Amino acid sequence: MSAAASPATGPPRKRNLTLLVHQVRYEQLSFWRNPQSAFFTFIFPVVVIVIFGAVFNSSKREPFYFGLSGLQYYIPTIAALSVLGACYSQLAIGLAFRRQTGILKRIRATPLPAWAYFAGLMANCVLLSVIEVALIIGIGALYGVPLPSHWAAIILTLVLGAASFCALGVAVASLVRNAEAAPAVVQFILFPLIFLSGTYFPIHSTVLNHIADVFPVRPFNQALLGPFAQHTGFDWNHLGVLLSWGVIGALVAIRRFRWDPRPE
Repeated sequence: MSAAASPATGPPRKRNLTLLVHQVRYEQLSFWRNPQSAFFTFIFPVVVIVIFGAVFNSSKREPFYFGLSGLQYYIPTIAALSVLGACYSQLAIGLAFRRQTGILKRIRATPLPAWAYFAGLMANCVLLSVIEVALIIGIGALYGVPLPSHWAAIILTLVLGAASFCALGVAVASLVRNAEAAPAVVQFILFPLIFLSGTYFPIHSTVLNHIADVFPVRPFNQALLGPFAQHTGFDWNHLGVLLSWGVIGALVAIRRFRWDPRPE
């Protein structure tokens, strides 16, 4: 009787799956062993929604929030913000740091396929996003916010949003020259879009909304607002914009991504 094949010498499909699972586990351990990163990426949106829950703990619907209560509006927008933090900011800054410190170069020299490495990164980001969104929904329920009814639309939007912002995160990391500049570049791009897209307060300017609709953050917010708070289904127009930005990010990442540190 032959000995059981080890992960390194077994069938290619099983070996690749083992490598992928190992990479996801590694990313999870790396994330949670960095308390500062975990706080600002994972805990910060939860703290924000707890504070908003205390401030807007009322079921009264208001025109300012487009006929929703304050918490009905903020649950989906802060959920979207948590996905941005996990899938865009963390990924772009982390990859820039790993490239400059030579970690990516060493990973490239291992048997781990490039697709498995990036799939592990994306799976880790999606896992963090799912946990965080579940926490935000749970906190909203504690404050009396009704649970969503269109779960299929929410799941599709979250998966598409996570994938698109992961692609954009890798694209930005591929364009940043060094790790020191990465946080500034990432936030310079993200912060104006967050405020312009109505994450922290509704935007009632038609012109500004049309401008924000061109970029990925507001379409993500709007695609979540419908099934979360307005009991509508799939928002195909905004999902299409989100998908387009994901494709753009993927194309830039494929063309410009480097494993080796950039020369100064």
